[in-house]
Amino acid sequence: MVVVGAGMAGVQTAVALREQGFTGPVTLIGAEPHQPYDRPPLSKAVLLGTADGSAFDVDFASLDIDLRLGCEALGVRPADHELDTAAGPVPYDVLVLATGAEPVRLPGTGQAPGVHLLRTLDDAEGLRPVLAGQHDVVVVGAGWIGAEFATAAREAGCAVTVVEAADRPLAGALPAEVAAPMTAWYADAGVTLRTGARVAAVEPGAVVLDDGARLPSGAVVVGIGAHPATGWLAGSGIALGPHGDVLADDRLRTSAADVYAVGDCTSFPSARYAERLLVHHWDNALQGPRTVAADILGEEAAPYDPVPYFWSEQFGRFVQYAGHHAAADRTVWRGDPADPAWTVCWLREGRLVALLAVGRPRDLAQGRRLIEAGRVLDADALRDPALPLKQAVVE
Repeated sequence: MVVVGAGMAGVQTAVALREQGFTGPVTLIGAEPHQPYDRPPLSKAVLLGTADGSAFDVDFASLDIDLRLGCEALGVRPADHELDTAAGPVPYDVLVLATGAEPVRLPGTGQAPGVHLLRTLDDAEGLRPVLAGQHDVVVVGAGWIGAEFATAAREAGCAVTVVEAADRPLAGALPAEVAAPMTAWYADAGVTLRTGARVAAVEPGAVVLDDGARLPSGAVVVGIGAHPATGWLAGSGIALGPHGDVLADDRLRTSAADVYAVGDCTSFPSARYAERLLVHHWDNALQGPRTVAADILGEEAAPYDPVPYFWSEQFGRFVQYAGHHAAADRTVWRGDPADPAWTVCWLREGRLVALLAVGRPRDLAQGRRLIEAGRVLDADALRDPALPLKQAVVE
C-alpha cells in the first residue's frame, strides 16, 4: 500500500489501514520535510507563535508505516503500477492519492517580496515576524482563510485592510443575504474591508488597486481560494474533473485500477445531494480514509456520502456549517443576524439540507444529525431560536 500525501487524509488513510487489520507494507510519502501536521492551527496558534507546530500524535514507527518525507510525487504510471517520485520510482499494489489542495496565487505577483500565502507550516512561520512586528497588512480575499488571518493579525496589533473583488465577504461560499451581515464583523474588529476592489499591482510598501488607490503594506497575504494539487497527474490517464479534481466513485476509487483518491484533491458523487461534491475541508479529509481502507480490505461499507462540515473562528465568533445548500428551495432564519448568535437553515421540500450556525453549537450538532436522517421540519417552529432544532421535526 502506497499513500502519496502526508496531510490529514494521507495520514488517516495509513492509520485506518492498520486499524482495520492490514498487516502488509504501508508507505506514506510526503513532499514536505516536516513531520506530518494538522493545518487548522496554522492560521491560529502557530501563526501567533503560541504553538511551535501541530504535528499529528501518530507513532508511525510503532504502526510499521514507512514514512518518506521531503519526497515529491512526479507522476503515476498505472499500467506499470508505479509512482514516480523525486527519489525514484515506487512500485505499488494499491495507491492512494491524498495530495490535497494548493492555494491560488495572485496573478502578476510571481515571487514578489512581501507576498505571502498561508497553507503550509513554512508559510505560517514566515508570517510570524510580520505579526510580531505589527506591520500594516493587506489581505487579498475575504473568504474563510482571509477572515481567519485578519483576525489573527488584529489580535497581534497589526493594521489590517482586506481587499475583496466581490461585493461582500464569502461571496463564493454563501448567498448574499447570509454573507451580508458578516460585513459588519470587519469594522467591529477594526479591520478595513474594501469590496468591489481588485489588486492592480504590488509595489514595495504598497498595494495598488484598480481604481488607483494605494494601500500601505508591510506584507500582503493572499487568500483567494485553492484548487486540487493534481497537476502532477498529467499524462497518467487518471480522470480529472473541470477543477482538476480526481474523479472518484462512491467508494473513492479512481478511473485507474487499484488507485484511490481522498481528501481535498478529489470529488465524489453524493446521492444525498444528487451532484458531485468537491469538499476542501478538514472533516472530509478525516472521514474519507475509513471508506478507502474498508474498500481496499474488501469490507462491506456504505457508499461515501457524508454531510459536509466545517468551522471557522473569526472576529470573536465561532462559525459552523453543515450540509450543502445549493439545491435548497427555502431559507429560514433562527435569530437576528445583528445579534452575537444566530442560525440559518436551508430546506428542500421541507427537509433540512444545510445550516450555518454562528455561536450556536447546539443547533449545529442537532442539525447535522437531522440532515443525515433526512428529517422534515416545521419551518414556523424552526424560526423560534429558543426551541431546540430537534423539536421542529414533523416526520
